[in-house]
Amino acid sequence: MNSFEGIRFKKETAKDFQKFSRRFFKTHAEALQTMLDFFINNEISPKESLGSNGRTITNLIKKRFNAMAAMMKNIEKHGVLPTKAMLVLLFEHSPQKKREQAPLLLDAQDADPERDMFFKKVEQALIMEKENTNLKRDLRQNREEFYLVLKKLHLIKSSFGKPRLQLDMTLADFERLKMKIEKELH
Repeated sequence: MNSFEGIRFKKETAKDFQKFSRRFFKTHAEALQTMLDFFINNEISPKESLGSNGRTITNLIKKRFNAMAAMMKNIEKHGVLPTKAMLVLLFEHSPQKKREQAPLLLDAQDADPERDMFFKKVEQALIMEKENTNLKRDLRQNREEFYLVLKKLHLIKSSFGKPRLQLDMTLADFERLKMKIEKELH
């Protein structure tokens, strides 16, 4: 058997609560108990601002899509297939919901270390992929330049002594190539 207890409220507060509880619940006691359960179960202080639900969900989704968009742009720009690490990070190691955690009701100012770590790993994977692509491009350019230099080498056979190689290149082109190589080494 349920027993009731009286609680004193200001008239304005009582009227607001009655309007609210009639709108969503059968009884005022059910409304108050549901609100208390919500705050206790989610470990949320009623004085804390949770921010807008839609905004926090939108921000989370935007971050995920931005990470995917960055990967897609990288793939389109460099014609490189995504690495396994990038795909694993994106699809398997996304921040997991903790037991007893309020679903996506995070304060916009509070940082979630799991989510931040996830995005840092994705960013690191993208940076590594970009560096790899740049290194491959530089290697291809160096090979092409080396091949052009090899094409300008000619074997000169001498009737006196050993055969030798002669570079058929202007002094300005040779100095330009030498400066470029020195710059890349340092």
